[in-house]
Amino acid sequence: MTKQVKQLDRVIIRFAGDSGDGMQLTGDRFTQESAVFGNDLVTLPNFPAEIRAPQGTLPGVSSFQVHFADHDILTAGDAPDVLVAMNPAALRANLGDLPKGATIIVDTHDFTARNLTKAGYTANPLDSIGDAGSLLGEFAVHPVDLTGMTVEAVKEFGLSRKDAARAKNMFALGLLSWMYGRPIESTITFLEKRFAKVADIRDANITAFKAGWNFGETTETFVVSYEIKPAPMAAGTYRNITGNLALAYGLVAAGVQSGLPIFLGSYPITPASDILHELSKHKAFSVTTLQAEDEIAGIGAAIGASFAGSLGVTTTSGPGIALKSEAIGLAVMTELPLLVVDVQRGGPSTGLPTKTEQADLLQAMFGRNGEAPVPIVAPQSPGDCFDAALEAARIAVTYRTPVMLLSDGYLANGSEPWRIPEIADLPVIDPAFATGHNHGSGEDGEATEFWPYLRDEETLARPWAIPGTPGLEHRIGGLEKGDGHGNIAYDPANHDFMVRIRQAKVDRIANSLPPLEVDDPSGEAKVLVLGWGSTYGPIGAGVRRVRKAGYNVAQAHLRHLNPFPNDLGEILKRYDKVLVPEMNLGQLSMLLRAKYLVDAIGYNHVRGLPLKAAELAEAIGELVSQAEGVDVDLSATLTTQEVGK
Repeated sequence: MTKQVKQLDRVIIRFAGDSGDGMQLTGDRFTQESAVFGNDLVTLPNFPAEIRAPQGTLPGVSSFQVHFADHDILTAGDAPDVLVAMNPAALRANLGDLPKGATIIVDTHDFTARNLTKAGYTANPLDSIGDAGSLLGEFAVHPVDLTGMTVEAVKEFGLSRKDAARAKNMFALGLLSWMYGRPIESTITFLEKRFAKVADIRDANITAFKAGWNFGETTETFVVSYEIKPAPMAAGTYRNITGNLALAYGLVAAGVQSGLPIFLGSYPITPASDILHELSKHKAFSVTTLQAEDEIAGIGAAIGASFAGSLGVTTTSGPGIALKSEAIGLAVMTELPLLVVDVQRGGPSTGLPTKTEQADLLQAMFGRNGEAPVPIVAPQSPGDCFDAALEAARIAVTYRTPVMLLSDGYLANGSEPWRIPEIADLPVIDPAFATGHNHGSGEDGEATEFWPYLRDEETLARPWAIPGTPGLEHRIGGLEKGDGHGNIAYDPANHDFMVRIRQAKVDRIANSLPPLEVDDPSGEAKVLVLGWGSTYGPIGAGVRRVRKAGYNVAQAHLRHLNPFPNDLGEILKRYDKVLVPEMNLGQLSMLLRAKYLVDAIGYNHVRGLPLKAAELAEAIGELVSQAEGVDVDLSATLTTQEVGK
């Protein structure tokens, strides 16, 4: 049978099933295949917090969404074009996200009375396909016994039915790989390595994968396959990368570019643990990792490492930042380089451990006792976590200060193609350790003492002396320091001065920052959309949609949140309206209002999921309408399916 091949410019696929069905692995492998093929892509893993969530229930559904295209894209997509549902709960949990006409491939095997009841169905929705008023009537539904065909395909390996059925995710991956012309060699190689020690499991998974491909090729159920051509990209070597992996690589690069050993003191916490796992593999780059007994011990060890001449790093999420706050204040007082990585998640308290949020900004700004200013850097995409880590290290080492690096769950677990940088293009970070005396004058005019709190005239940073260096003995600690000499000092005037000089040092960082980039092609926009962190993708997609409909809007994105870029105030004054989308209740908006007296308008959703580009585009359009006194119609040139390009 000759099958039709249809050309598409992009597709959004969501794999969904029980948290034990291997949906994260399936999605990751499909992503790797798409990366090898050369598509641009963005992913959105979404899974329960429990190690083994209740089987067959809505809270137990795990999904992985991948958006891949033949052009530059910015988000994982608002709504999937294709849903692969492995059980009734997966179908019910995701059905509301599907646009009309979406394709649903559903495994019929688990649509038993018991599982239907668990999912909240009173009747099997597959039985009413084609009937008037069917729940699935608006979609192209393909019921397929994925599990049954998998068990039949792998029966030669003598596995139990339970073990054989576990390969159904590979059958589904093979089918989708055929449907969208994905290269399969990388997945076969992966399975050979993954299960190398268990031959039957290895062979069963490979066989199931190939059986899924062959089923797509031979069945009359699917008469069309789709082609999405590679996306044009700048010349270079690319790899698919997650935010946590990119951040870990950035920390390794920071050690190489500064010549400093990296010491990570960390306690495992979702969604930051992968950074600890990855860095533990890189002892060859002078990286030492300590899995401490708790959050406080982790940062305490990192501060000690910085005192000893390493670059101390600690990684955590919002709850861990709360525990580390006193120690961060100690790093502020001692003025030692320290990187504090906060991979934000839903809160408060334990909150939503596996869901994304960016609600720790005010905690990063103010979550310590006393006047304890800390610079804040935020990456905008998974790949940008690499550059943000280097930038945070530059600031920490140059200005002798702890730096907060605010990633989040969306960036940490999401992935995108990343162009591997040339080493020559990476910034050099100079620790400029103190090597001699710096105060007083002897008979020959040379300095005779080492004062640990004298200041560099340009940066206001104090000298960093490695303990044990002859003649550079000094004391530091949490009590207030006397200006210059660093001895304990309680007098009011000195404390006032030291508080101000520490703040001034952080403020000086702004002098080293490049001008803020403003994307305003026409130069006639009256509305500015200003974001930070992982909202970059949804904001960019929303702005593209508004512009494609024929309206003017400007976009800017902040990497540095403390201090702000020097030109931010002047930029804000150019625009009649400023929209600030955030996955919190308006934290950046509050800071902008306080500092610049600007009427920042918040666009705030705290759903544990990324902002949706289509909804954001409507909010932008409404502001453009108000600012320019025109009616804005975004439906005139774009369909729902084009959102997120």
